[in-house]
Amino acid sequence: MTVHPVPGTVPAVVAVCVAACAAYLSAAARLRRRGDDWPWRRDCAFVAGGAVLVWGWCGWVPGGPFTAHSVRHLLVAMAGPVLLVVARPLTLALRALPPGGPRRGVLRAAHSAPVRWLLCPPVAAVVDIGGLWLLYRTELLSHAHHHPALSGAVDLHMPAAGLLFSFAVCQMDPVRRGWGLPLRAATLLAAGAAHAVLAKSLYATGPPGTRFEAHDLRLGAQVMYYGGDAVDVALALVLAVQWYAATGRRHARTTARSGYGAGPAGSGGRRLRETTRSRR
Repeated sequence: MTVHPVPGTVPAVVAVCVAACAAYLSAAARLRRRGDDWPWRRDCAFVAGGAVLVWGWCGWVPGGPFTAHSVRHLLVAMAGPVLLVVARPLTLALRALPPGGPRRGVLRAAHSAPVRWLLCPPVAAVVDIGGLWLLYRTELLSHAHHHPALSGAVDLHMPAAGLLFSFAVCQMDPVRRGWGLPLRAATLLAAGAAHAVLAKSLYATGPPGTRFEAHDLRLGAQVMYYGGDAVDVALALVLAVQWYAATGRRHARTTARSGYGAGPAGSGGRRLRETTRSRR
C-alpha cells in the first residue's frame, strides 16, 4: 500500500503556498517602506513554512510507504504550521491593510465567538490530535487510499488542524480574548502525550485495514514519535519566551509601583512638596 497526496491537489497546493508567501512578503515590504518595523526573521519563518508545506505535499521523501507518510505528516501537519504561525500573519495583515472595510472584516472575523472557541486550546487539540487518532486507529486511512475525494479531504484537514492547534497554543496574533498561558501549556503537554501514545501504538500495530512491512511501520512510528517531540519542544520554547516576557513586564510594573513615593525618588517628591508649602 502506498500513501501519496492526491495528484489533482498538487498544483493547487503549490499555487496557494506561493501566493500566500508572495502576499506576506509584499505586505512586509509595504510596512518597511512606510517606516514601520517588521523583523526579517518573520519573513524567513513564513517562507520556510510555505516551503515545508510544498515539500511535504509534493516533494520526494525517503523510506517505505508508511515512513514516507509519517514524514509528510510531520512536515504538513506539524512543522509547517508552526513556522507559519510564529510569523504572525494576522498581525501583519492588520498592520498592512488600510482602515476600512477589509480591515474591519478581518478584525470582525478574528474577534468572532466561533473563532474564539475554535482557538480554545483543548478544542483545537481535540480537532488536531483527535483527527489523527481517528485516521490511524480506524479504517479511515485504508478508505482514503481507495477514495480520492476522501484522501483529498484528509490532506486538507491535516494542515488546517495543525494550523489551528499551533495558533491556539502560541496565540501570538491578536484575537478577541487570549487564553491563559497555564491552559495552553497544559494542553500542549496533554496533546504531546496523546501524540506519543499514538506513535507507540503504531509501532506495535499498523492502522486497521492496511498492510505495511514491519520495518517500515516501525521506522515510520519512530519518525512520528521523535519528530512530534521536536515540534512540541519548539512550541514549548515559544511559550517559555512568552512567559519570560510576561514575567518581565509584571516585574517592571511592580517595581514602578513600589518605587513611586518611596526611596530616593519618594524622598525627593516629599522634599519638593515641603519646599512648595514653605514658599507659600
